[in-house]
Amino acid sequence: MRFLIVSDAWHPQVNGVVRTIEATALALERLGHVARVIGPDVSRRTTFSAPSYPSIKLEFFARARLRREMDAFRPDAVHLATEGPLGWSARALCLAQGRSFTTAYHTRFPEYLAARAPRSAACSVLGATYAALRLFHAPAHAVMVATQSIARDLSTRKFKRIAQWSRGVDTAVFRPYQGQVAAYEGLRRPVLLCVGRVAVEKNLRAFLSLNTVGSKVVIGDGPDLAMLRKDYPDAHFLGAMEGEALGRHYAAADVFVFPSLTDTFGLVLLEACAAGLRVACLPAPGPVDLFSAPETAAFAALDHDLGRAVARALALPENAAGARKFAEGYSWEACTRQFLEAHQIASI
Repeated sequence: MRFLIVSDAWHPQVNGVVRTIEATALALERLGHVARVIGPDVSRRTTFSAPSYPSIKLEFFARARLRREMDAFRPDAVHLATEGPLGWSARALCLAQGRSFTTAYHTRFPEYLAARAPRSAACSVLGATYAALRLFHAPAHAVMVATQSIARDLSTRKFKRIAQWSRGVDTAVFRPYQGQVAAYEGLRRPVLLCVGRVAVEKNLRAFLSLNTVGSKVVIGDGPDLAMLRKDYPDAHFLGAMEGEALGRHYAAADVFVFPSLTDTFGLVLLEACAAGLRVACLPAPGPVDLFSAPETAAFAALDHDLGRAVARALALPENAAGARKFAEGYSWEACTRQFLEAHQIASI
């Protein structure tokens, strides 16, 4: 099959959505399919930086470009990965052409926007955004979600035709490397690591304000980086990383801390486990689903109090082998077969 994936999140952005799409496209190719990803064209005059996110480019009025590229590629299946302006343009084009498509719910935008809105308007923002997302996904033959928690939540909000599409991890890149990294030299142990976009919706202040032992390290970039550096001078902000460099920084840490309440999965949790780390997180969608099996209690601590979760994770014996074995159960090939199944059902 020939798969066309349209996504507002694409290179040079660095985030879980981009990693998921890239890994899925590569896995589709390995399974004998053809995959093409269309992201924003940053050279166009109708492409702008997202408010407060200069690294995120949004392309508007892209329908004519998408039509040309779609006609040239002649896809058997179309997947709309994001609900941004490129996704809406592709949706309109597919509907006009009578072409079926699938969508994905990667990001809890309603919660993100509510977190940025004045407290008095948060509920209204939440409701209005979910209404817009329901409209976007309504014509899709399948709405793909990463976890059962998110599936149940969207179902209660009257989203239809929800399908499972889990996530994977590259265990060759993320693994228990030997040795330390220069950035951690001289830091007080244990090193508590958090990886992700440095933005309000990631709830980083819950991590950075903890009164705990050791050193707090944040890897990632985002609109709140300068402000958090100023507000938490004792924390260590290392900026964005990818590939082996990121993998080595995972492996050299002691505990991975995941404070987010708004992620739909938490790809970084799998990366941390693949590197052999103990993890501490809040019982939010993603962590609750990922660490539901009893054996994960040997390396994962969940608690509504993030400080207690960190303390419990630190009290666990190091269990790199157990965490690694768990992560090895999440292959990108298995996830991509779920992706394929949803499209095969949609084509019936």
